[in-house]
Amino acid sequence: MLDHIGLPVSDFAKSKAFYTTVLASLGLQLLKEVDLSDEGGPAGYAGFGAQRPQFWIGTGKPFTGRLHVAFAAKDRAQVRAFYEAALASGAKDNGAPGLRPHYHANYYGAFVIDPDGHNIEAVSHVPESD
Repeated sequence: MLDHIGLPVSDFAKSKAFYTTVLASLGLQLLKEVDLSDEGGPAGYAGFGAQRPQFWIGTGKPFTGRLHVAFAAKDRAQVRAFYEAALASGAKDNGAPGLRPHYHANYYGAFVIDPDGHNIEAVSHVPESD
């Protein structure tokens, strides 16, 4: 449904480092950076993804309130790796890896709070393999 999403961050360098580390645990990487500082615009933007940038951050005034973004994980191990990488990168715990059966039987997610206070999740819908 969505092609891409972007959000402003209060500290571009800190958020870029955070997302570079955390999203690597999901097989995503920093694919594109745009520096607009010489055009009088914000300092820049960074786009993350697997084949093309689909998640963008940019210098700006962060949203008021909490945004929720859920990243797809290929399996439960990847959800756990995301959670561990996020905590090691300074995120706050907002829900340890585990089943969330109130969504559906195989909903396995982990939630963290990013540097700007947003609820960031990794989720797998694949049953545990034997």
